[in-house]
Amino acid sequence: MDNAAVDAEQLEGGGGQRLRLSGPWRNTTVDTVIPKLLEMRETLSGHVEIDITGISSLDTSGAWIIRRIELAASKQGDVQIVGGSDAMRELISALPEQPPLPEKVVDHRPFFQRMLEPVGKMSVSLFEDVLAMSYVLGSAVRGTQSKERRGGRASIASIVNQLDHMGLRAVPIILLMSFLIGAIIAQQGAFQLRYFGAEVFVVDLVGILQLREIGVLLTAIMIAGRSGSAITAEIGSMKMREEVDALKVIGLNPIGVLVLPRIVALVIALPLLTVIANFAALYGAAVVSFAYSGITFQVFVTRLHDAVDYATFAAGLIKAPFMAVVIGIVAAVEGMKVGGSAESLGQHVTASVVKSIFVVILMDGLFAVFYAAINF
Repeated sequence: MDNAAVDAEQLEGGGGQRLRLSGPWRNTTVDTVIPKLLEMRETLSGHVEIDITGISSLDTSGAWIIRRIELAASKQGDVQIVGGSDAMRELISALPEQPPLPEKVVDHRPFFQRMLEPVGKMSVSLFEDVLAMSYVLGSAVRGTQSKERRGGRASIASIVNQLDHMGLRAVPIILLMSFLIGAIIAQQGAFQLRYFGAEVFVVDLVGILQLREIGVLLTAIMIAGRSGSAITAEIGSMKMREEVDALKVIGLNPIGVLVLPRIVALVIALPLLTVIANFAALYGAAVVSFAYSGITFQVFVTRLHDAVDYATFAAGLIKAPFMAVVIGIVAAVEGMKVGGSAESLGQHVTASVVKSIFVVILMDGLFAVFYAAINF
């Protein structure tokens, strides 16, 4: 190992200047000579010879510094590197003057074509998502075994475990949010109906709106944000650790093992949570109606009984299983798309929540149109 110190010496004479370098010019040693070289660089002019005869060893870091000195001196005059081995001189000369700048790409396509391109990409992406959702649904129905073996049923223990996570543990937040939503609707409705002397009709407003639309819609949105993101994160993390591939190797259907119990749990949990949300919202509306408009609890219940019927209750509850299936499938599709990085996981969790909420709202609108068409 060479223990000589790295050094640089500036000499005058012979019609120019000579910069004599010595010692081991390696990554671990060149930092000591950089301040001295910066001072010398300001005084280099005319013909300059950089003598590297005294350099005992050279790596890329040292060669890069010499190259930078050469480029700086070449702006003031002629520069020549002398001495040293051929390998050293080739290493120095092989380094670029500066990184190449990327060329500016000019899009010469017509404006109409450029405008349609993102629309086409979105259409293709939507079609691919529909195909992926169909694949996930079909694979989940097929069962837990691979196609070479007889299909198996989902584990009851897995379904119960998912019911605990998606249903039971979601009850507190569903109760709180629904109570507040019912109270807000009742307060705003009573405030507007007061001008017409019809505050008692706030019971009709809250009952029909909550049971047909708001109850199942807000519950599904909260489940999409809470359970949908969890499904994507769980499946995505397993995809990153190649656990999904391990299930395939041992002859199991990953969709049937991972997705089917979660979809079944969602189909069971979402209708039950919708019922809980409806009761909480109606209770919140009753409390606010009494405090804000003086409508007693007995009057509230009597008016609610006259305003709504079983069809109103069923109209909202029928939507819940369909929304649950969509939330589970979208979350599973996004989880299966996760790559090998944490950034990819975060992106697909976000996409899962956004897509699930969008599809839930779209489905609610389609149900509303369908109910109106059949007069339900």
